[in-house]
Amino acid sequence: MIALEDVTFRYDDTRVLDGLSLSIPDGEFCLLVGPNGSGKTTLVRHLNALLTPDSGTVTVDGAEVTERPVVARTTVGMVFQHPRDQFVAATVGADVAFGPENLGLDREEIDCRVDEALSAVGLADRVDDRLDSLSGGEQARAAIAGALAMDPDYLVLDEPLAGLDWPARESVLDHLSGLHDEGTGLLVVTHDLRDLHERAERVVGLDGGQVVLDEPPETALDEVQALGVRDPRC
Repeated sequence: MIALEDVTFRYDDTRVLDGLSLSIPDGEFCLLVGPNGSGKTTLVRHLNALLTPDSGTVTVDGAEVTERPVVARTTVGMVFQHPRDQFVAATVGADVAFGPENLGLDREEIDCRVDEALSAVGLADRVDDRLDSLSGGEQARAAIAGALAMDPDYLVLDEPLAGLDWPARESVLDHLSGLHDEGTGLLVVTHDLRDLHERAERVVGLDGGQVVLDEPPETALDEVQALGVRDPRC
């Protein structure tokens, strides 16, 4: 379980998270919504110690994230809004291998993880391709593969569908559904609930750095417009 307890965080004099508490059970598919500046990206960056709270605690499976950041980063995979922000190598295979290599795994295990991760996102035949030769949708899937190669229990994705055309969007959605079916917990930050609300189990809304909505999708959709999020049924 991921748990945030009374978390406060400031950028300079601006309080972005304001005594926020939230728990995310194992294997849940949760959507995180809210207006710009509500604290969504700040929140998820606390889950693997990319940010440290000014007060409060963040734990993953009972371990405090700031005390065991390596454990947190292997348990919680992170996929940023712009895939290029997390690429560290020139080719698909080398980039996906980077995380496992830094865990000190042997070559056989690294190669196995790379093969499995790329197969999971439909890029098994692109291992030697340059990342800058991929389409936007393929780059999104390559970023997901890089996170999957760490064998995380939870996968956090910040606007994974932004800017994708329909075929790429459908491909990413299908792969997310498959990961959820296999037991991976998913936390998706999004402004666009289309096609996601039907797959998710929970919608959490932020405003002013606090949780203001926490309901199943079928009831949450009646309230999301107040958070600047379009009701996908309209």
